[in-house]
Order: sequence, then C-alpha cells, then structure tokens
Amino acid sequence: MEQPQAPEDIPRVFAEAWNSRDAPALAGLFADDADFVNVVGLWWRNRRDIERAHAYGLSTFFKQSTLSARRIEVRRLGDDVAVVHVRWRLTGQLDKDGAELDDRFAVMMFVAEYRDKAWMVVAAHNTDIIPGSETYVAKGQVREATDYRE
Repeated sequence: MEQPQAPEDIPRVFAEAWNSRDAPALAGLFADDADFVNVVGLWWRNRRDIERAHAYGLSTFFKQSTLSARRIEVRRLGDDVAVVHVRWRLTGQLDKDGAELDDRFAVMMFVAEYRDKAWMVVAAHNTDIIPGSETYVAKGQVREATDYRE
C-alpha cells in the first residue's frame, strides 16, 4: 500500500482504499493507537478496530459506493504534524433493501504525524454536511437537523 508522502496525499490514498474496498490499506493509513470518530459518533480507538469497522461497511452498505475528495486544506503545526480537512462526496450507499441512496457530503478532519518516512493518521473525525441546517435538536430518541437563522 502506498503511504502518503505529504499530508495532502492522505485524502486521495484514503479514497483509493475505500473505492477498492481495501479495509487493510485504509487502516494502514492510521497509527496503531489512532482514533476515528464516524458521522454518528462511533469511536474506534486503534487501527485494528478502524479496519474491522471499515471492512464491515465496505462489504455491506458501502459495497457499491464511491468516495471522492472535493476540497482539501492542510494546516501545518510544525514540520511533523498537520491537520488535513477534506470535503467528501459519497455516492452509491445502499439502504437496508439494497436500493441506492442519495449522495452524501461530509467534511473529514485528519490529524497526521510524520513517522518513519511517511505521514500517519493519529486521529480522524467525519461529519456529515446537512444542507440548510446549522444544528440538531433532540426530542426523545429523535434527532432532527434544523436551522434557527431567519
């Protein structure tokens, strides 16, 4: 598997692994003790769990999906640490009956450290973009995206 030589390579390598359904390659971007928080707040705390979770998703409801980077921004925090933000487009997710769902858009943040001649992700957080919304409201077990702006 290709290891990122620059922080801005991380989203491309992540998407290539995703689109190839290669959970080991995807997880290989992450340090052994990395953290990953997904769009619904599931928190995986090591490379093995990140791989297992992605292997499940990529073989079921994401098995026909395509992930593409739309915008990438890198903020260096010194020579060997960087924060990478990327806007994603996800197409081809399947519902429980196997029908294709609408496209999704998200912003993902990677915190990466230069280790052993490559950039390794030490933390990642993925957040769905909900157009026309600025927050969620909670009513019982229901979460609903809403907008308080006039």
